[in-house]
Amino acid sequence: MKNKLVNIIIILFLLNGCVGASSKGLFGTGVSVALDPRTLGTQIDDGIMDKNLDAKLLLMNKNYLLSVSTQVLDGRIFITGKVDDPEEKLKITKLAWEIEGTRSVKNDLKIKEKFNFKQSAKDVLITSQLRSAIIFNKKIKSANYSIDTYKKKIYIYGIAESKEEQSLVIEEAKQILDVEDVISSILLVEDLRIQKN
Repeated sequence: MKNKLVNIIIILFLLNGCVGASSKGLFGTGVSVALDPRTLGTQIDDGIMDKNLDAKLLLMNKNYLLSVSTQVLDGRIFITGKVDDPEEKLKITKLAWEIEGTRSVKNDLKIKEKFNFKQSAKDVLITSQLRSAIIFNKKIKSANYSIDTYKKKIYIYGIAESKEEQSLVIEEAKQILDVEDVISSILLVEDLRIQKN
């Protein structure tokens, strides 16, 4: 029993980086795990899957460390970023499906184009505006969402407590000036395999 407890503490300590990175990327910096409606076990599983995928991507191409972003939510893998050609996008999708525990893969990778400072600045502004809007909306648990913007298209990932909250987040995104499309990957708490009671 004592060895089992020591092993659990060591595993949790080692995986703290996994869960922390997942919660940082997906639920905002410094957010308490207690706000996440997934069980601790599911959070750890998602963190391990995310780290495994990141490691495999790094082995495939070191440039993916900066150009490709992955997030795992309840066994569902979301991939964003930029790659040089369509073949790379297919390889990354295949790699994601090979990760143990994968339930689905949503690949929103874009093919690289010439850098456009004006467009990048506009995307950062759109992301900041949406982040502020959901923070100030008392009906939305802003810590449960991650936002990426690419070419005026907003990608939202997260977990909504209700359909009303899910709709509010999407509506906030659509109200931002210059947004061309909103791609939502917002899961409902009731859709999670296992959730906190």
